[in-house]
Amino acid sequence: MMDRRQFTAGFALTMGATLLNRPALAAPAISEKFTCTVMADVATGQTIVRDGPSDRRFTPCSSFKFPLAVMGFDSGVLVDPHHPRWDYRPEFEATMESQKKAADPTIWLADSIVWYSQELTRALGAARFRGYVERFGYGNEDVSGNAGKDDGLTQAWLMSSLAISPDEQVGFVLRFLGRKLGVSDHAYEATRASLARYPASDGWTLHGKTGSGFLRNAAGATDRSRPLGWFVGWGEKDGRQVAFARFNLGNQRSKTYGGMIARAAMMEDFADLVAR
Repeated sequence: MMDRRQFTAGFALTMGATLLNRPALAAPAISEKFTCTVMADVATGQTIVRDGPSDRRFTPCSSFKFPLAVMGFDSGVLVDPHHPRWDYRPEFEATMESQKKAADPTIWLADSIVWYSQELTRALGAARFRGYVERFGYGNEDVSGNAGKDDGLTQAWLMSSLAISPDEQVGFVLRFLGRKLGVSDHAYEATRASLARYPASDGWTLHGKTGSGFLRNAAGATDRSRPLGWFVGWGEKDGRQVAFARFNLGNQRSKTYGGMIARAAMMEDFADLVAR
């Protein structure tokens, strides 16, 4: 069986750089704004599109729910797309009314419910959680969390220590679709069944997860003038599959979450991008 480095070798070579174990990259300039798109044919691993600074790492935010789902179904903490169903509790301290409700894996992924993710990682425990992140080769693999707070188990992916590039996001999707993550068949199948689907241009169907957040300023505080967004997954049409990652970084406040911007763009542009 090929390991993850062998499996992604063809994809990496088309980009002229390894997808794994990149060094930390400098923070963006305060005025910097950009969009990045990476797409790869799943059957061949060959890059179709690579626009923007696709090797730069950023917090995954809720796009990390995709690998979290794989962990949950492989470990048995998650059972199937509709079990377990966990009730919301006031101590979860959700900041959005839309998240103060009972959720199952499908609802969790579709509505991006933060507290459900955190209950899942608590059930996994720190050792298993870290082990999965390392096994998946996910970005910088740093689940330590915020400095001095010992909160990596519930915060690492939320504008904290964990970071990943668009190149690495696509590498993860390729390993998932190629069943090269070292998890059970059930984990692949249940994750696929639970992820939301979106109609895209020219008959493509997109499977994936958004992520929205902000950069932090020099003092470590959230900077809402620096919104970021992800949409990560794969498109399917007539038996063909194309893995993708879309990332956008803004330089002013926005009324629309960054992940929603990334998703809308991919839904509209997907067919044209594939046809390049």
